[in-house]
Amino acid sequence: MATGRPFDMVVFGASGFTGQYVIQEVAKAAAEEEEARGSLRWAVAGRSQEKLQAVLEKSAAKLGKPELKSEVGIILCDVSDPASLANMAKQTAIVLNCVGPYRFFGEAMVKACVENGTSCIDISGEPQFLEGMYLKYNDQAAEKGIYIVGSCGFDSIPADMGVLYTKNNLKGTLTAVESFFSIKSGPEGVSLHDGTWKSAIYGLADQENLKKIRRQIGHKPIPVIGAKLQRRGAVFFCNELQQYSIIFMGSDFTVVKRTQQYMHTQEEETPVQYAAYATVGGIGSVLKLMFAGLLFLMLVKFNCGRKLLIKYPEFFSGGYFTKDGPTEKQMEKVSFVMTFFGEGYSTGKDPHQGKPDVKICTQVKGPEPGYVATPIAMVQAGMTLLKDKSSLPKKGGVYTPGAAFSKTKLIDRLNKHGVEFSVISKPEV
Repeated sequence: MATGRPFDMVVFGASGFTGQYVIQEVAKAAAEEEEARGSLRWAVAGRSQEKLQAVLEKSAAKLGKPELKSEVGIILCDVSDPASLANMAKQTAIVLNCVGPYRFFGEAMVKACVENGTSCIDISGEPQFLEGMYLKYNDQAAEKGIYIVGSCGFDSIPADMGVLYTKNNLKGTLTAVESFFSIKSGPEGVSLHDGTWKSAIYGLADQENLKKIRRQIGHKPIPVIGAKLQRRGAVFFCNELQQYSIIFMGSDFTVVKRTQQYMHTQEEETPVQYAAYATVGGIGSVLKLMFAGLLFLMLVKFNCGRKLLIKYPEFFSGGYFTKDGPTEKQMEKVSFVMTFFGEGYSTGKDPHQGKPDVKICTQVKGPEPGYVATPIAMVQAGMTLLKDKSSLPKKGGVYTPGAAFSKTKLIDRLNKHGVEFSVISKPEV
């Protein structure tokens, strides 16, 4: 980890929609460090001095911390200017990269960090970017002893760390986990900024490139230990939660799979089979979702269709994705629950023989996932890199959250900041 630099942490893309909320979480973390008689030296970075100053003033007013306007550093840099990114990377130990879609803008920051010995955290939910960065930069990051950790937001810390939490709390050997994501909204409803919508469009349109990247990486298939996890249908009724459910379309499955690959090959642990789902409520919701999904999949195949989807996100997503993003009122009332159903073999029983004989149910609960829980997760991942150095993997590299943080205090940090992990006797619905 870099030492002797002006800053411990820099928020890149601080004036963007997500960046402004990350700033607020870093400010809270800095205040906690002061209370503990420590310090957190941090800065914001982006293209516009005026916008960065404005977002600091907004955060200062919201948090009641007028000192933010003068105490937080400002670094001007542009993702299209490699020299400016290098200059920024040289000044900090860790970059929190909030500039997406990462498939277009993420690599320049990773490259600058690797070349200048700086660790980097992002909140990407884009497998092509995440796995492409592993292919191109893992060896260089290892040589520099720095950590590039992707998907440190809602995609995919709850899922990835949730599987590890489930594993650590089962008395025996965990061999399979299913997760179910549920979102609860208030009277104002729920929405997301269209940046996430764009990432999904570009990702689905470029599946062939992802397959090519995976062939180049050349990982061996993860062995199936214990009874094979039976995959559920595209739409099904979940008896455990008494709701209709669908396959979760985020990057959780791919991130968890990469973590399990690492745990199996590098830590010699039993790999866990994993499937990710989302609850959608009643049959009416299922029908609306199926119609919207079919339309989306049809349009995303063609250039003119992708342009329509990008131009009119609110129309094609049924109001779920908007160019303005959620309102403060919406975010106050929204929360999420991710429920994990795990099964395995009791202590002393050979998982290669017979059926699983132990089960466990755990949950991760938190506030609005996109712009409240995600900044919490991102900033606490950054604090973990700073504070739990001895518990990180011995070698630097490009990591998933689970691979990087499996032996750290990240889950404890998240529990203290409103993203709560727990073992439950029965799932909450």
